[in-house]
Amino acid sequence: MIALDLGDNISLSMNYVRKLFADSGKLAILIVLNIIPIVDLVILGYMAKIFRETPSSESPPKLENYGNLWVDGLKIAVALVLYMLLPLILIIVGAVSLFGGVFSRSFGMPLRLVGGGLGAIVLAAGVILAFVIAVITAMGIVHMVKAGSFGKAFAFGEIFSVIRKVGWGQYILWLIVIFVFGAVVASLGSIPIVGWIISMIVSPIFGVFSSRSAALLYVEAVTPGVSTREISGKKFCIACGAEILKEATYCPVCGKAQPQ
Repeated sequence: MIALDLGDNISLSMNYVRKLFADSGKLAILIVLNIIPIVDLVILGYMAKIFRETPSSESPPKLENYGNLWVDGLKIAVALVLYMLLPLILIIVGAVSLFGGVFSRSFGMPLRLVGGGLGAIVLAAGVILAFVIAVITAMGIVHMVKAGSFGKAFAFGEIFSVIRKVGWGQYILWLIVIFVFGAVVASLGSIPIVGWIISMIVSPIFGVFSSRSAALLYVEAVTPGVSTREISGKKFCIACGAEILKEATYCPVCGKAQPQ
């Protein structure tokens, strides 16, 4: 288990986001892309780029190769759908059974109560499963991107190993912090008239923050000390987090190609 300092993680992530405001053009493009359906997958791809470049880069990455970003974003979106497919099916089936059983006039009261009760159980199981899956989703997506393999999103043994190194208590605390920040961002959309505009502006900024924070957490688990120490002037492998020579094109530890 690592000695994770959540305060350092949040502080480093905040400083990272501040550098995004230094490039108003990049921020403006992210905001515009976030508004356009389907095209907004580029934003998820940009988050994947943040995962890859952490901790070797101290600033948000360049916006380029939009096609590659879109494909990366699509992979993340598909992984998220697959993660939540079973819970969603259970929730939908449970809800239909619950309300259909209670309010249906096709059966007698005993059968309606049994149908409604079974529906409630299935619905509760779906909600609980969705919560459990959501807990591991963050590290699962980062692991997928860092490993460069879509299948690694579902390598649960490896994902649990990363979380254990973080420490389940610390990891849950981090999730709560990110959830609270996300809830605040989501609540902005409820502001009359201008809420949706504010939400569209703030959402990609929160995405950059949460992605950097998740990536730092992952790297800290894989290579303790890398994300919380001073990284200025140093270069680290985008996959395993090992410190490497600045001119290295491949990591001597894991063999992963490095951005130049």
